[in-house]
This record gives sequence, C-alpha cells and structure tokens, in this order.
Amino acid sequence: MELLRAGGLFALTALAEILGCYLPYLWMRQGRSAWLLLPAAASLIAFVWLLTLHPDASGRVYAAYGGIYVSVAILWLWQVDRVTPSMADLAGVALMLAGAAVIVLSRRA
Repeated sequence: MELLRAGGLFALTALAEILGCYLPYLWMRQGRSAWLLLPAAASLIAFVWLLTLHPDASGRVYAAYGGIYVSVAILWLWQVDRVTPSMADLAGVALMLAGAAVIVLSRRA
C-alpha cells in the first residue's frame, strides 16, 4: 500500500512538473498566449510543494522520483504529443519503475 501511495504522489508530482514546463513551451515555441505562464508557475510551485510531502531524505526522494518522472513523460508522449511509445520506451519505463521501487522499498530493509 505504501508503494502505491508513494507512486501516486510521485506521479502527481511529475505531472505538475511536466505541465509547468509544457505551458511555457507552448508560449515560446508555438506562439500561444503569455498568460500560460501563470498556470505554469502555479504548476511548478505545486511540483515543489509535492516533493516536500515525501517522508524520506531528499536525495532518496529525487532518485525514486526520477523513475516515476520518466514513466509519466512517456505517458505524456503518448497521450499529449500523440506519439506511440516504442518497445524500447516501454522497456525503459519498466526498468525505471523497478529501480524506483527498489529505492522506495529499500528504506525498510
């Protein structure tokens, strides 16, 4: 259960970070409204706040978060960018999730 809770919190954190970076991308690269910078800033503030909700040491949190971030980024690639992930992408996600699980669960050992 703890692994699911941590994974969900990491996924929400990754979504906040990706959205906070994607909105300025839309403004800078696709000529969208500069008003997108306001929700982008709010999203990045939420990202930082969400990272503080993890009980472990920051280095362990960042390391485990990296695996979840990659996974959410591949989902973003598929759902937002409309690019079908390759088998290598999916294999990478599986490896990243396994690594994140080892890091999160290792503190109990």
